[in-house]
Amino acid sequence: MKPRHKRIAFIASGVLCLGVATALVLNAFQSNLVFFHSPSDVLAGKAPKDKAFRVGGMVEKGSVKRVGDGLTVQFMVTDTVKTIPVAYTGTLPDLFREGKGVVAQGRIRPDGVFQASEVLAKHDENYMPPEAATAIEHAQKASKSLK
Repeated sequence: MKPRHKRIAFIASGVLCLGVATALVLNAFQSNLVFFHSPSDVLAGKAPKDKAFRVGGMVEKGSVKRVGDGLTVQFMVTDTVKTIPVAYTGTLPDLFREGKGVVAQGRIRPDGVFQASEVLAKHDENYMPPEAATAIEHAQKASKSLK
């Protein structure tokens, strides 16, 4: 083989390896991607039925109920227009409160309850997760345009 052909083969194999590595990274990224939806989106059927996703909004006041085992909590998440029931088993963040912003990650059960595997809460008095704030703002604008 001539040196020129060796160089071309080396470059081609390098490009091929780089392409395979890029494909593997993108595949891993796609499988770990979790989308955010508001309660209005979930109830409108825009959320995936077979994949995990995040739902966010405000914890509705008076909706937090602890189930017998002490670790299971049921509450309602609202975007001020629609409300979705959420069930979570585990330790809630210390800052989890009624009337405050929350983002929960999980799946919709067949009975329509969102089964959360993780619950994230605000971290100071003025903070709300950006996704939740945007969802609430869009829901309020949509409800005003319907009136």
